[in-house]
Amino acid sequence: MEPAAAGGDPASTPDPTIVQPPGTTPPYPSRDQQEEQLRIGESGQFSEGLEDRGLLESSTRLKPHEAQNYRKKALWVSWVSIVITLALAVAAFTVSIMRYSASSFGFAFDAILDVLSSVIVLWRYNNAAAVHSAHREYIACVILGVIFLLSAVCIVVKAIHDLAMKLLPEVDDFLFSVSILSGILCSILAVIKFMLGKVLTSRALVTDGFNSLVGGVMGFSILLSAEVFKHNASVWYLDGSIGILMGLTILAYGVKLLIDMVPRVRQTRHYEMFE
Repeated sequence: MEPAAAGGDPASTPDPTIVQPPGTTPPYPSRDQQEEQLRIGESGQFSEGLEDRGLLESSTRLKPHEAQNYRKKALWVSWVSIVITLALAVAAFTVSIMRYSASSFGFAFDAILDVLSSVIVLWRYNNAAAVHSAHREYIACVILGVIFLLSAVCIVVKAIHDLAMKLLPEVDDFLFSVSILSGILCSILAVIKFMLGKVLTSRALVTDGFNSLVGGVMGFSILLSAEVFKHNASVWYLDGSIGILMGLTILAYGVKLLIDMVPRVRQTRHYEMFE
């Protein structure tokens, strides 16, 4: 009789197949999950490698002529932003002095900050060869962070002073016109800057856009606080409260920007690799 008939050779016996119960997940990731994890890991390592070489991620996304085209757009937007926000700052300072509005003063200061941040963006992109320079990008962000901190302190101090003195804002058509115009123009500038910052992977442009967005919110907040005070004089503190809130928002963003960018400036200080 053959050995296999008597029970078979143990070495030739096939391993039992393990069947997973319905509704359970396998103990190991599937092939698709493994490939996805591998792509994510490679993407992170690739981004770190670019920063180690002193380049932004935009250097792999954009062709040279595309990068220069977007760089010129960033310069044009910065110049337009400087002209518009400077005019709005003068108007807002006038409203703040004439109508004792803390939020108007906060917006005026934010508009000056917007002018300075646009100047920093101009410096960031004035060198055509440095469009993908990570070191130049991080330096611009650090300067913006410092400006944010100084402006936030001034806005908060002025708002607290007005609340302590119980200054009541006056309402007129001039205040309404400035607030509406400020809110609309600053919001449009913010959207454009966010779009360009995403394409160029520029934190400086995104920060400039954030500042314009804050200006737009503060412009509309002037209208809101003035309208509320017009119908209910007991809510006189709304104007100063909004000023404090906006100042603290700018302060938090500035601190976060410095925490993120100061170490990166040190890491890329030896890399001035302009294309």
